[in-house]
Amino acid sequence: MAGWLALPLPSLAAPDSKARSKASGPATILIVGDSLSAEYGLARGSGWVALLEKRLASRPGGKAKVVNASISGDTTSGGAARLPALLKAHKPTHVIIELGANDALRGLPLKATRDTLDGMVRSSQATGAKVVLVGMMMPPNFGRRYAEDFAAIFPAVASARSVPVVPFFLKGVADRADARDWFQADGIHPLAKAHPVMLDNVWPALSPLL
Repeated sequence: MAGWLALPLPSLAAPDSKARSKASGPATILIVGDSLSAEYGLARGSGWVALLEKRLASRPGGKAKVVNASISGDTTSGGAARLPALLKAHKPTHVIIELGANDALRGLPLKATRDTLDGMVRSSQATGAKVVLVGMMMPPNFGRRYAEDFAAIFPAVASARSVPVVPFFLKGVADRADARDWFQADGIHPLAKAHPVMLDNVWPALSPLL
């Protein structure tokens, strides 16, 4: 993931009848993400995905299965390669895509990132799943123009495919005055105390679809 504290970087569609039919039964939520969703450096069960599962279980009459298929270091191309098998195996009613930051860290072309995310959304929608796209931003040391172009990818894809988007996954964490106190020693991965905030950033986009 990118260095959110501007520290030196380490090396490194409208629902169809099929979708309505799925929504009538218990939800299966598939998360395809990177280290921010894979509990990197955290105790098991303290990341935002685990917290999401607990929140869903506590809802009156709420019954949902959460499948966390996130891999630390994953890129959009890696996620896209894994997605068909994941869709076939789990038959999710909802797909949350949280990828892209590692593309930027590796200097991959932004157009390729956008096209790959767009393809992932389309593939998920084709199965009848409802999609949430989780947006990211780059820290200042990436340059203003690059950061703006990268951040614009997520709302653009979301608008083109009519899916909800989380504008900035780390809002309230990376943009805090005391942000350094909310990250692990690497200055990259949030501490456990940040993950409830991250869940709260995703929830407004996800909950209306449940």
